[in-house]
Amino acid sequence: MHTVILVLFEVLTVIGLSRLVGLAFKSVKQPLVIGEIVAGIMLGPSLFGLIAPSVAATLFPPETIPFLNVLSQVGLIFFMFLIGLELNPKYLSGQLETAVLTSHVSILVPFSLGTLLAVLLYPLVSNASVSFTAFALFLGAAMSITAFPVLARIITENNLQGTRLGTLALTCAAVDDVTAWCVLAVAIAVAREGSIASAFPTILESLLYIGFMLTAGRWFLQRLATHYQRAGRLSQFVVALIYMAVVASALITELIGIHLIFGAFLLGAAMPKNADLVRELAEKTEDFVLVFLLPVFFAFSGLRTQIGLLNHPELWLLCLLVLAVAIAGKYIGTYVAARVSGINKREASALGWLMNTRGLTELIVLNIGLDLGVISPVLFTMLVIMALVTTFMTSPLLEWTYPKKLIRLDRIEPEAEETEKETTVGSEYRILVPVANPSSQKGLVQLAVAIALNYRQSAVVHPLSLIEFEEDYAFESTPVEANRLIEQRRQQLDDLINTLEPPTTRSYVHPIIRLSSNVARETAEIAKIEQPNLVLVGWHRPAFSNNRLGGRVGQILTTTPVDVAVFVDRGGERLESLLVPYSANIHDDLALILALRLLINRDTCTLQILQVLSENQVNNELSYELHTMMEQMPNSVRDRIQIKTIEAPEPIQAVVAASEAVDLTIAGTSRAWGIQRQTLGRYTDQLAIQCRSSLLITRRYSQVTSHLSSVLSEASTQESVARS
Repeated sequence: MHTVILVLFEVLTVIGLSRLVGLAFKSVKQPLVIGEIVAGIMLGPSLFGLIAPSVAATLFPPETIPFLNVLSQVGLIFFMFLIGLELNPKYLSGQLETAVLTSHVSILVPFSLGTLLAVLLYPLVSNASVSFTAFALFLGAAMSITAFPVLARIITENNLQGTRLGTLALTCAAVDDVTAWCVLAVAIAVAREGSIASAFPTILESLLYIGFMLTAGRWFLQRLATHYQRAGRLSQFVVALIYMAVVASALITELIGIHLIFGAFLLGAAMPKNADLVRELAEKTEDFVLVFLLPVFFAFSGLRTQIGLLNHPELWLLCLLVLAVAIAGKYIGTYVAARVSGINKREASALGWLMNTRGLTELIVLNIGLDLGVISPVLFTMLVIMALVTTFMTSPLLEWTYPKKLIRLDRIEPEAEETEKETTVGSEYRILVPVANPSSQKGLVQLAVAIALNYRQSAVVHPLSLIEFEEDYAFESTPVEANRLIEQRRQQLDDLINTLEPPTTRSYVHPIIRLSSNVARETAEIAKIEQPNLVLVGWHRPAFSNNRLGGRVGQILTTTPVDVAVFVDRGGERLESLLVPYSANIHDDLALILALRLLINRDTCTLQILQVLSENQVNNELSYELHTMMEQMPNSVRDRIQIKTIEAPEPIQAVVAASEAVDLTIAGTSRAWGIQRQTLGRYTDQLAIQCRSSLLITRRYSQVTSHLSSVLSEASTQESVARS
């Protein structure tokens, strides 16, 4: 019982630390799984065992390690099943000839370099009982791996799944995955049998089993899919049958003499790719596997990773050599093959970095090698470092080689191309509207349309819908499933656009849909690329706070490099009377400018500019910019503006009282405090809560941005013509 309690305590520690470190890595744009792998290493002798050896020995005594090993092996079986399950034939439909050439060369080059490296490493860091053939085959296979799951998530997170590069990378990785697992299976067979000749029966049995699974096995699984379509759901009995099949297939491949992970992967790959069946099965399986079992595997791997073994400069030089061979082999092989196939330099380079992703798949391979005794603990540590570095570098090098501006130009969907033509940066007035929930934010988009459209200046409104993924390995973040979610969200936005009034405005509204792991950061990046005149975002009072802004809206306000307005929707559909509390700062200037634009756009709209003075306070004059704009206003607009000055001891209460008689109050961020951390400032926070009308809070980024100049010149010209 003592051992069981200790194992449970270990699992508790592992899961907690994995989540924390994973989230920390995610905050710096790295896959969550890399943080979880690092958390496992931290629990081992490389860190925890180094700084607190007695505590580490107490927490992870030798008698508990077999229990962790069993849990990790069960986790690997079902994780490999999930990998096979998501290996969709659709990935093999894009540029297949180019992908087959590129992926095979990207395996052949690092495999060849790995076998050459084995000549140097074999006498230095190998076990004496291992044959050179097995050692060379395994090292070559380890150098050739591309982690399809991590690569697929990187493609999804960077919104590359709809681009030429993303389609080619997915196809290459899918072909690479199948080929690399076959190579690894041969390497394992040779390692277990001692020579290629001795391994031939194992290889033959493996081929026979693969043939059986792709024929009789697939026939049975197809019947299962037919049953699912009739029933409309996966019953516990059917799930039990599938899980039994996963374990049985894993057992068969283990008995054949390759490894149990191959059987699980093969069953997943043979499963019918009925979208609903795959989705439900993945969702039922992945949470327990990813949250509970895989972190145990990372911890088990971390306990075997001893960075302290690299205790000589020569060993670190060998580690650097391993890293250089791994990176160069994958990159050069991919780049050259892609260039020969006609891919341009930048895309070929980006593809080279993507194919260098190794991640969790490499860790699985290395643990197999260590279990078989093919690689020594020293080489295991070197290769773990290589796996982490090559995965860690993928995202920043991809961003450097293929920035988001190029991704925007590389999209291949017809609708995206059409939108691209219409949103080319020019003289049009453009508003970006982050829409979190299309079903409840019609008022936000309707306000954006009212601000943007006036038939005197070309304009476009972009509802921006970001689909946020919190988990790296969740099935919903696979490219095929992500595309389904994008189409679903596009339909929701189309339904929203079709409710806008008047109907003539709907053609000016073009949604942008992206995937993201950080909505606020992605919004700021898209605003930087698109350079709209205004970002209009919705906000509701926080559930657990009276005045703190916090969350995504606060981050968007503080990081977006354009003018931003925050809309607090009280549900009123009228937009006839406006109120601007004015106090002569640049944020109030933006509030007044947007009000004037609404006034020009809507002939029936009226504006009250309210200046609230406390005792002995001097009246604040309009800025020179605003005074000039007011002079340029046609009489038909100026006649609908009322400037009112009142004295009141509590300015906020005066503004709140005035807001009862209007449809929309537009106010700049805090008069005295600006945008404080996590808050709009006391004045604007209080106004956001107490204001009786809908409220638009403005934050000006730059005084250079013009919201009125084009409209004013056109409006003035038209009035002059009308008078003459």
